Amino acid sequence: MPHTPRFRTAQASDAPAIDRLYRQLVSHPGVNVQAGRIAALADDPATRLFVCEQGGAVAGTALVSLCADVMFGRQPYAVVENFVIDDALRGSGLGSALMAHIEAFCLAQDCSKIMLLSSAQREAAHRFFARAGFSGSAKQGFVKYRSALTAGGAHA
Repeated sequence: MPHTPRFRTAQASDAPAIDRLYRQLVSHPGVNVQAGRIAALADDPATRLFVCEQGGAVAGTALVSLCADVMFGRQPYAVVENFVIDDALRGSGLGSALMAHIEAFCLAQDCSKIMLLSSAQREAAHRFFARAGFSGSAKQGFVKYRSALTAGGAHA
């Protein structure tokens, strides 16, 4: 890598760059990154929206949510969402560097584990996460999207 990556918490001014990255990740017409929402998350002690800069430009991002838990005393666990590195820079080591930054943050927060979901068809991402030490066979993830939610929820 020609430049050492820099990691920081996202700022409202990063909204266009994060929006661009999310559009590389998914082709959903509802993607709508708002500067005000990024600013609000910056004040949330249980959430970090990290950006990875390469050569002064935002080249990657990931959202880390710390979830309160009772299983291991006061230890939270972390959920990583929307982990994306710019298409043009994948394979450059930035993803590994961003994941190492996330892991250091989670260790500092005393997290018991880090969880993430990846779309079933993103096989290259699955290989990346496996190389980063995540197990795709230890647990099975389930997702129910908003379009499938009902006011009454599931009925027995």
